[in-house]
Amino acid sequence: MQVPLSILMYRRVIARPDPLFPDIIEADRFAQHLRLLRRWFQVLPLEQAVRRLKERSLPSRAACITFDGGYADHADVALPLLQRFGLPATFFVATGYLDGGYSWTDAVIELVRNAPGPRLNLARCGFGAYDVACPVRRRAVIDMLLAALGTLPPVERLERVHAMARRTTPTMLSSDQLIALHRAGMDIGGQTVNQHSLATLSNAEARAEIGNGRARLEEIVQAPVRLFAYPNGKPGEDFEKRHANMLRSAGFDAAVTTASGAARADCDPYELPRFTPWDRSSGGFLLRMGSNLLSAA
Repeated sequence: MQVPLSILMYRRVIARPDPLFPDIIEADRFAQHLRLLRRWFQVLPLEQAVRRLKERSLPSRAACITFDGGYADHADVALPLLQRFGLPATFFVATGYLDGGYSWTDAVIELVRNAPGPRLNLARCGFGAYDVACPVRRRAVIDMLLAALGTLPPVERLERVHAMARRTTPTMLSSDQLIALHRAGMDIGGQTVNQHSLATLSNAEARAEIGNGRARLEEIVQAPVRLFAYPNGKPGEDFEKRHANMLRSAGFDAAVTTASGAARADCDPYELPRFTPWDRSSGGFLLRMGSNLLSAA
């Protein structure tokens, strides 16, 4: 009988609830997740779990914790909680955002969040003037801008974002924070340098994004990087089989996606599914975890 593996996927863990994004996991809810995982599951480092999945030696109710993006709150908020509960995690990091960098989506969010008055005028950037007098309206403007900018070619999008948000609050990891994660025993995994979806790149560009990101991480933490997370991560949309073959040829051991489900021994190790139970109640969290495992049985 195959024992399935649940790989949990997190993006941010913030100190306090965010009125603009109430679904983002905050510290208290993440602590609740960790408490339940420690009691009811066997939480393993991802690299070890991938090996044991292939060997068919996983313990029952095996689970892993992963983070994408390389946010500063991974070190500031998530790491102390992981240490409190004695649980390992893997952090997938886009190196282009280290040390003061930021993604275009975060730049837009922080621009609207920090708009000082009830109206935000973006006429000079090709948009309009918007009512941002309350959190609901600010969130609506954020969603509209992200949707509009997301349809633009990458170069034009960055030009528009830079014109809109010349200053933003740094939200990403520093090299020192990345080293702290590694020294705390957490695994560090790679992404593309700039979180570009591999399917949007030529083969040469994709290899460069994968290889340069990995080389920078290994330079910083002085350790091999053998795990990878596909940016956005939808199979057939954000990456294809050719990209899995690139990772295999480059010596990566495994790669994770954002396809939902639990991994089985017969899964392609370069297309491992992940999921996140967002339920606020302990019962809902455990029920969704159990359902995820049963779906792979």
